[in-house]
Amino acid sequence: MASTDSDTITFPAASPKQTYVKISALDAGHLTLPESLFVTDAEPGKRSTVPSLSFLIQHPSSSSTKGTTNLVFDLGLKRDISGYRTAQQHHISQRQPTTLSPDVAESLQAGGFQPSDIDVVILSHVHWDHVGTPSDFVNAEFVVGSGTLDLLSNGGGKLYPVELFNADELPRARTKELPPVRDGDIAKAFERQTAHVWAPLGAFPATVDFFGDGSVYVVDAPGHLTGHVNLLARVAPGRWVYLGGDCCHDPRILTREKGIALYDDGCGGKRSVHADTEVAAATVKRIGEVVGVEVVVAHDKSWREANRGRFWPGSL
Repeated sequence: MASTDSDTITFPAASPKQTYVKISALDAGHLTLPESLFVTDAEPGKRSTVPSLSFLIQHPSSSSTKGTTNLVFDLGLKRDISGYRTAQQHHISQRQPTTLSPDVAESLQAGGFQPSDIDVVILSHVHWDHVGTPSDFVNAEFVVGSGTLDLLSNGGGKLYPVELFNADELPRARTKELPPVRDGDIAKAFERQTAHVWAPLGAFPATVDFFGDGSVYVVDAPGHLTGHVNLLARVAPGRWVYLGGDCCHDPRILTREKGIALYDDGCGGKRSVHADTEVAAATVKRIGEVVGVEVVVAHDKSWREANRGRFWPGSL
């Protein structure tokens, strides 16, 4: 649903010389999900092959020799499955069938771009189906949410052991981690290093104005995994797009037709696909209540099927 800046009190009005960005969806592989692990009241035994969407965001930039800063949000699946670790391979075996081509690099090339043309890669989080092949992006700065680098190196407890992540996958010299989303000396020190400062924006308690011109905001979207972030972008006067990553895995959760499924955690308790189900549910509720914004989550099969003309070189 589109809106005008004047009837949306959630977000700030456009400035007189407002910058807008062009967003294009990118195919980045498919995986197959059992519905019972993701939504309540699932049809018994139903499995759906869904995309892991990525997005190209082009920002007009006088500081770039190209006149545009090219940003990619999420990298989907690796085109070479041998690049996954043993524990990841076991997980992937439960998500078959998968489609590995086209991946992000191939999708960019089909529209006339090369991976080397990309200036920035922002990862919503570092699960296997979103990290893709970082080595393709030789000129890009990588940006990840707070705590991500520690998660890659040390894991996140018994449900998220280090074996599920590739610690050496991101180019550390070109990777910046956003500051912690809290007050205090640690957060301020991070902010001084990155020049990124968290601030509330409408319904969202913590956002970063990424380009400093109100065109693209990184949104803290906690609950799914340490460092999980989303993007909110202005694409035209009165038009906003929200890229939700894995805030939820089925758009029916956003519309409250379904809830977040719980299942046996193997340790005598219940869990969901989120690290913190309660926090994830609060994040989804916040996103679902935002007015006048097109929300696209990474694994929305129906959105992909209905919007093929909006894939690169088309646009949202």
